[in-house]
Amino acid sequence: MTRTILKFPIYLDNNATTCCDERVLDAMVPFFSVHYGNAASRTHLFGWQAEEAVELAREQIAALIGADSKEIIFTSGATEGDNLAIKGVCESYASKGNHIITVSTEHKAVLDTCKHLEKKGARVTYLPVQTDGTISPEKLEAAITPDTVLIVVMYANNETGVVQPVNQIGRIARRHQVLLFTDAAQACGKTPINLANDPIDILALSAHKIYGPKGVGALYVRRRDPRVRLASQMDGGGHERGMRSGTLNVPGIVGLGKACEICRQDMQTESKRLAALRDKLETGLLSVGDSMVNGSREKRMQHVTNISFAGADAGALMTACHQTLAVSSGSACTSASIEPSYVLKALGLDDSLAHSSLRFALGRFTTEEEIDFAIIEIKRAVEAVRGANAIINRIKSTGV
Repeated sequence: MTRTILKFPIYLDNNATTCCDERVLDAMVPFFSVHYGNAASRTHLFGWQAEEAVELAREQIAALIGADSKEIIFTSGATEGDNLAIKGVCESYASKGNHIITVSTEHKAVLDTCKHLEKKGARVTYLPVQTDGTISPEKLEAAITPDTVLIVVMYANNETGVVQPVNQIGRIARRHQVLLFTDAAQACGKTPINLANDPIDILALSAHKIYGPKGVGALYVRRRDPRVRLASQMDGGGHERGMRSGTLNVPGIVGLGKACEICRQDMQTESKRLAALRDKLETGLLSVGDSMVNGSREKRMQHVTNISFAGADAGALMTACHQTLAVSSGSACTSASIEPSYVLKALGLDDSLAHSSLRFALGRFTTEEEIDFAIIEIKRAVEAVRGANAIINRIKSTGV
């Protein structure tokens, strides 16, 4: 039997970012130095080659999510997509109303955008989540008013992997003639999405979450039933159906397209493999005792688990195994904060448990041998941190 040689640190933070697949990189390289034309240059071969590559990428992305290629708008990533979708709808549909409904556990790119719009006069309803991390569709429907123009609900949470009932929410939105936008950065390429049938009007995705390059993403904007209008947030040239001006990042777009193509081909088998590895990791880590999975264990992405280890601070755990494992205590976008995760707090965790939680996000290159090692290493770290805390607490209580 061949024994796999482990390389350290083992990367288990694939919700923060993924490594660029070599097949994606190979597709991109010629567009840096050989086919380096501007896709908007319509008068010579270099421009035609770039435009052809961009349109192929549009088709590859559309095929992954069941859309028409004309409905794909290129962005610099999901954060820009979130901003363009939310601000663009609010500006375009201002005559109808100024009310947005979103969720308290959304990504900061959504929450901060909504707060920005509130300062400009918009009304925003922040729905709470249930203890499993999902929202109540009934409470969402009850929050809709005559001036509601947009519902914003992420497809899968970046910290817990919990999947919201997006299609059910979409049907509610349709009944009330309200648009639905979903940030699907953590779901696209990992779970089936078919926008030909799914009642989603706008969807954001990002290349670096699916083994593509950083700095490029796409926004799906429905063209019919209904035709969605978005006011541009960046002016200058009218690129991308007038919604997003600027010279296109052709190498990045080529990479995003190739990444989507690979995901579409491998999604079914990869989903099963990752689910099995995730379940093995959970079983091993929950045997530690005084540990629990945060969020729904049924309605979630197959590659993510968020576990609290009572009595063991997450920072101490990560320090204890920083040379062997790369994990996180929550979103990479808020990792500089010393506050407990607002997502876990919304699920009902107290500060202590929220501070003792680690997120494990497996990926395409995660192996079973790495999971076996991670179980041993995290268990060792938990026991060490809890042991140290016990000694500290004894000294505090006895003075010895």
